[in-house]
Amino acid sequence: MEATVATETNEKTWNGGTNRPLGASYGKMMMWFFILSDALTFSGFLGAYGLMRFKFIESWPIADEVFTHFPFLHGLHAPMYYVALMTFILIFSSVTMVLAVDAGHQMKKGKVTFYMLLTIIGGLIFLGSQAWEWKNFIGGSYGAVELNDGKIIQFVDASGHQIELEKFAISSHSERTKLTRDKGVWFMSESSLPPFSVDEVMAGFKANTDITIRLEKIDPATKTKTIVPRAEAMTYLNEIKTVVKGANLQVNEYGKPLFADFFFFITGFHGFHVFSGVIINIIIFFNVILGTYERRGHYEMVEKVGLYWHFVDLVWVFVFTFFYLV
Repeated sequence: MEATVATETNEKTWNGGTNRPLGASYGKMMMWFFILSDALTFSGFLGAYGLMRFKFIESWPIADEVFTHFPFLHGLHAPMYYVALMTFILIFSSVTMVLAVDAGHQMKKGKVTFYMLLTIIGGLIFLGSQAWEWKNFIGGSYGAVELNDGKIIQFVDASGHQIELEKFAISSHSERTKLTRDKGVWFMSESSLPPFSVDEVMAGFKANTDITIRLEKIDPATKTKTIVPRAEAMTYLNEIKTVVKGANLQVNEYGKPLFADFFFFITGFHGFHVFSGVIINIIIFFNVILGTYERRGHYEMVEKVGLYWHFVDLVWVFVFTFFYLV
């Protein structure tokens, strides 16, 4: 006896049957599954960051002293201003995405195109801003010295403000060429040379009696780094290992190298998500222009990519809170 299995081909049903969990289509449900799994990934990263920050809470870099740059305003001390602007731009792009989805529900192709374009522009500005932040973080602001035990020492003036190495270090004019592969048979490469040698920094420190040093350790009372009286400074400076300029995966002029490690990894991972979202938005944008979704009779693809874009924005709110505010 043959069994006949009836199947429905209605586009509003799932491939596996007629049930619609939570009233969502198959595509939207799969997007929600992806968002949930990705949220768990970011939660793990931010949880690890929080654990390490709590472990080294007395010497963790202070965000207001790290992120102080603003484009085209060199020398201006603007703590967190540009990061706040980046965050506003990304959140505003989420608003334009909402408007694009709403226009799609109303089958207004022109408005969908316009708001999708604004969303893409917002994402590109954010990516460019994040690349600029990385450039300044890697290049460094003031420079510092690393002790034999790995601690970072920074230099401050009489008023307690951090000063650049260039303002007091005495150059000996004995430049050393960075070694490359063509200058040695067995030598492959080396990291970038610091702008000054240890001897040049020490000579400048001894010649300028109005400057002193500050430690990584944060004073609980003032929430600022501990400043060492000049009379005691040489106790620390006699243990100098190397001069540090900027931040990378090995050293960090602002303090703990772990801070730089987490910064590059988490903001880079988020930046990759934003980049992927921009690429997907561009594809959807051209499909809107070509009338692909108009012929389908719905703009569900815009809604699905909108879910992803809102998730990316929400994740940045947590990254911004963890790295810049707390």
